[in-house]
Amino acid sequence: MTTREIQDEILRLKKEKEVCILAHAYQNHEILEVADYMGDSFALSQQAAKTQEQTILMCGVRFMAETVKVLSPDKKVLLSSGEAGCPMAEQLSVEELKELKKQYPDYTVVAYINTTSELKTLCDVCVTSASAVSIVKKLENDKILFIPDCNLGAWVAEQIPEKTFKFIKGGCPTHLRMGKADVAKAKKAHPNAKLLVHPECAAAVTKNADYIGSTTGIMSYAKKSTDKEFIIGTENSIVSHLQYECPDKLFYPLSKDCVCHNMKLTTLVDVYNCLKGLAGEEIILPEEVSKGAKRCIDRMLELN
Repeated sequence: MTTREIQDEILRLKKEKEVCILAHAYQNHEILEVADYMGDSFALSQQAAKTQEQTILMCGVRFMAETVKVLSPDKKVLLSSGEAGCPMAEQLSVEELKELKKQYPDYTVVAYINTTSELKTLCDVCVTSASAVSIVKKLENDKILFIPDCNLGAWVAEQIPEKTFKFIKGGCPTHLRMGKADVAKAKKAHPNAKLLVHPECAAAVTKNADYIGSTTGIMSYAKKSTDKEFIIGTENSIVSHLQYECPDKLFYPLSKDCVCHNMKLTTLVDVYNCLKGLAGEEIILPEEVSKGAKRCIDRMLELN
C-alpha cells in the first residue's frame, strides 16, 4: 500500500468506528494529515473531552494518553504505540517525590503537565509551558517546588524573582541536545533568521532566543511574523510542518539531533493497525489515580 492508500483506509476506519484521532505536533506530517486535531498535549486532552466520539486514539506518548483518560474517564483511550514513553515524565518516581515533600513541607508542588498521572496525585497544581508563569504568579505561596523540568522551572523563576524555587533532576533529553555551540553555528549560517525556542531548552539557548514559547506558540509566531527566515529550537518535525504551512518562508533546525525518538515510534501503519484492533494499548487508570490527577489539573484550570 502507498502512503495515500493507508491514509485513505485510516480515514475510512475512523469514520466507520467513530474514533477521534489526536496527534501531537511532534508526530510526522503523514500522521497529522489523518488526525482530527493536532497540537500541544493538554490542548488535545481538552479537545478530546469535547468530542462526541467515545473512542480516542492518541498519537503521542504515554503521559499524554493518560491525561486524555483523566479528562475523559468514560471514554476508551488508546495509545498508538505502547512503547512510546516520555523520559522526562518518568525521571521522578512517586517515592522520590514523597521524600522531596518531606524535605520541603512548606513548598507548593508545581508539576509540569509532562509527568505521570501517579506523580500528579501528589502535586498541588499542574502547569503547561504556556501557562506556567501565569499560574505560578497567582499561587499564594512564595515557595515553589517545581518538577520535573529544571530548565522550564528556571525560565519561570527568572520571570518571578519574588518567589523562591527548588528544582530537582529532570529535563527533556531531546531539548537538552541543543546548546550554545548550536546557537552560534545556526546564527552564523542564517544571520537574518529569528531564533524560536521551547522553554525546555537550556538557558544557554533560551537567552539568545527572539521568541520563547510552547510548540504551538512557536508555530503561531512563525506563521504570523512578517520575517521570512526562522531557526527552530524544538523537535525537528516542527520544521517540516512549518515548511508545509508556510512555503514562502524558510525554516532551519537549530540542531539535526533534536529528534524525539519516543514520538517517532508511532508510524502511520501503527495508526492503521490500531484502528483495526491489531496494535496500540488501551489506557486504564485506577480510580484513585484518575481522581488525584484530575484534582491537580482542575487547580490549573481554576488559576488559568
